[in-house]
Amino acid sequence: MERFKKYIGREIKLQCVKDSEKLAACGITCRYLPDPPEDFDEFEFACEHGGKTVLILAAVEMGKLKRLLFTVPDAADPEITRPLTEGQLQEFLAAKGEKVSEFLDHITAG
Repeated sequence: MERFKKYIGREIKLQCVKDSEKLAACGITCRYLPDPPEDFDEFEFACEHGGKTVLILAAVEMGKLKRLLFTVPDAADPEITRPLTEGQLQEFLAAKGEKVSEFLDHITAG
């Protein structure tokens, strides 16, 4: 996840998060956007990979990106999510890493 380290600490631009056309061009949808966000909040994005939904959870503190987590919803209870295994993460990033970077470039000030 070293490739996404440069985004940590960057400001999230809400108007860009709301740009569903650009997000769709990256293959990503916004599933949860607190508007306005609290001092510490979490944004939820999703994309499809290998026939499954992968969630990209972005922890935001004082408007700045603090953490990214890639998870999959549990088949029995979609409210429960589990982090991708190392192998799943490598496979996901090999297939979608460039689009995730493009997405992060778009939603962060840099």
